[in-house]
Amino acid sequence: MPQLDEVTARLRQLTGWEYWPAPGLVELREFYRSLGDRVFHSTQYVRHPSEPLYTPEPDVIHEVIGHGNMLASPRFAGLKQAAGEAAQRVQTPEALQAIADVFWFTLEFGVVWEGSELKAYGAGILSSYGEIEEFRGMEIRPLDFAEMATIEYDITKYQPVLYAAASMDELEDRVGTFFREADDDTPARLARGRAGAQAAR
Repeated sequence: MPQLDEVTARLRQLTGWEYWPAPGLVELREFYRSLGDRVFHSTQYVRHPSEPLYTPEPDVIHEVIGHGNMLASPRFAGLKQAAGEAAQRVQTPEALQAIADVFWFTLEFGVVWEGSELKAYGAGILSSYGEIEEFRGMEIRPLDFAEMATIEYDITKYQPVLYAAASMDELEDRVGTFFREADDDTPARLARGRAGAQAAR
């Protein structure tokens, strides 16, 4: 099991990121704002052997196998930093939650089309053997930030709805733009966009 300082030493060389040990879940605002400074708060415990396929609480397997691989990639690390910078800008809890919800469906449970094959890249899927086996059978929808910010989800179960980018370029462009443009008016804009889309059906 790698130590966090060992992982940090490698990440600093690749993307400038570092892990800070955390005793458990970190308060939402602190966690996301730290991403803007290329700091990832990580737990160090390992999931209980009675639940090897998935854990709703982030353990070191999730933090290193899931997020560590992404933080070693300049493209994914850039998206995480953009999410953190968005969290640093916003003041309202509603705006922060919208950022967290889009992060959940893109960087935690994101999938992307590679030609005709659906690939998983989100940390929550990559660190869950059970979810890796199941994700292609879930309901797959195109990226929809307004829906991501309003749909209910249960962190204790496999995600039944996943949002797929058409390509890595689309993911980087659209998700990156969302985080770069996020502000305190974002929840209201998303709600207006959702209402408009529903009225057009």
